[in-house]
Amino acid sequence: MNDSRNHGRCASTSVNRRQFASVLGSMAAAASVSSTPAGASAPSKAAEWVTLGKSGVRVTRLAQGTGFNGGARSSEHTRMGMQTFTSLVRRDIDLGVTFMDTADLYGSHQYLRRALSGVPREKYTVMSKIWPRSEFWNSYSGGAKAEVDRFRKEMNTDFLEIVLLHCMMDDRWTQDFARGMDELNELKARGVVKAVGVSCHDFGALKIACSSPWVDVILARINHVGKAAHMDASVEEVVPYLKQAKAAGKGIIGMKIFGAGRINTPEQRDASLRFVFQNGLVDAITIGMLSEAEVDDTVSRIDKALAA
Repeated sequence: MNDSRNHGRCASTSVNRRQFASVLGSMAAAASVSSTPAGASAPSKAAEWVTLGKSGVRVTRLAQGTGFNGGARSSEHTRMGMQTFTSLVRRDIDLGVTFMDTADLYGSHQYLRRALSGVPREKYTVMSKIWPRSEFWNSYSGGAKAEVDRFRKEMNTDFLEIVLLHCMMDDRWTQDFARGMDELNELKARGVVKAVGVSCHDFGALKIACSSPWVDVILARINHVGKAAHMDASVEEVVPYLKQAKAAGKGIIGMKIFGAGRINTPEQRDASLRFVFQNGLVDAITIGMLSEAEVDDTVSRIDKALAA
């Protein structure tokens, strides 16, 4: 009897193998669905990871800027206090926005260190910037090694994904800051920095950045308005250079998308986001969101712009 029952089970399994496979597939699908919390929405387009040109560095499409009205190692972000700053960054993280834009000029390194405490290092990306001038608050070494070593200590990290020379103001920056460029090359060769480049606040500086073989990443001012909204030149002048740089494999990160506050109505902000993303001018953007509500609003607008 035992043999008969066992044989019967085997025969039944053989006959229904296709059905059995179908059941397993259904179980796997059910498990996959059940792993998503009820009511959860799809990940935001703002939180999607993109690659910055040929650099290989991956970032989320939206970066949390930390330097609104920044200067002398202070900004609106640091002036809000550690607790509010931390809550802001944690809201970014909750939404999947894990690209953090900081700089020596902003004084936000140690704020980010606290806000990102406990977040696995591979889960977020940091871009910082060297202020390559001597001012009352800064003693520039002339290079980059001392600055990057300090940045890493301030943020408690072994490496930085992106380091830029900050605020290039003319077309002579490759001569004026040659030592800094050389030292950033050395740091990149050691893996301490993954990608290098410049942030531009001058059209001449931007044109040099777009053609320089040294530059991996450009932080460029771009929106649909132009100079009236803090761009380096008119839209018609800037766009061809950004397209040239992007085609050459440079990573392009847009800033001043909302014109440092001059593009301030919902309709204008939507128009700027549509212009920047739908024309393929950037890989990512940075916006200095100052509240959790602004984070939510910006993420929603990016999703709408990319869905249009």
